[in-house]
Amino acid sequence: MKKTLEIQGMSCSHCEGRVADALNSLPGVQAVVNHKKNQAVITITGEVSDETLKEAVREAGYEPGSIGERRGFFGI
Repeated sequence: MKKTLEIQGMSCSHCEGRVADALNSLPGVQAVVNHKKNQAVITITGEVSDETLKEAVREAGYEPGSIGERRGFFGI
C-alpha cells in the first residue's frame, strides 16, 4: 500500500534525510521524502498505523499533516 503524508517545516535536503530516517526505521516502511513538495510517499508492507507514521515525523522534529492513500500508477 502507498500513502502520501504531508509534512510541514522541512526546508532542505537535511530535513528530508531526518524525516526519511525516522520513517524508514519503522518495520515494513519505505519512504521517499521531498521537502519541495512538503510530503513523503510511503510504501507500507506491514501493519503500520497512520498515527505511528505521524509520530515518527513528530519525533524527527516536523509537523505531520494529512495522510492519504495513493492508488494507481499516477496516485489517482
